[in-house]
Amino acid sequence: MLLLNLPSFDTKIMKRDGKNVIFDIIRRKYVALTPEEWVRQHFVHFLIEQKGYPRSLLANEVQLVLNGTKKRCDTVLYKRDLTAQMIVEYKAPDVEITQSVFDQIGRYNLVLHVDYLVVSNGIRHFCCRMDYGQKKYVFLPEIPAYKCLSME
Repeated sequence: MLLLNLPSFDTKIMKRDGKNVIFDIIRRKYVALTPEEWVRQHFVHFLIEQKGYPRSLLANEVQLVLNGTKKRCDTVLYKRDLTAQMIVEYKAPDVEITQSVFDQIGRYNLVLHVDYLVVSNGIRHFCCRMDYGQKKYVFLPEIPAYKCLSME
């Protein structure tokens, strides 16, 4: 797999039915090792190990219903009261982060109404803080540490 702009971690990869699978520490099972999953696993480990996010408050492949259609958020960080606080959307490393990616995560946010939106292809990462009072969002210079997130 490709080298990413994220710290490496002790991957657990094996073959199942002739295909590579990787262990997802959030879902606690092996999942198909696609380029997007490679990014997800690196990013989740980065959030937990480098940024101090509690593993118990992260969920992968979170289903939601948007305009009558089932969608899946790649990763959601929850607050201690179990309301969603952050949505993370992943793309494969060769997928450019474009406006359509932000539109996709923005649609998910119509349902979840989170404080932070994050998009990453493993090479480039973007994080914005939502300001619902001013009806805008602010791009942050980096992914905030968990202890720096607003906890209201």
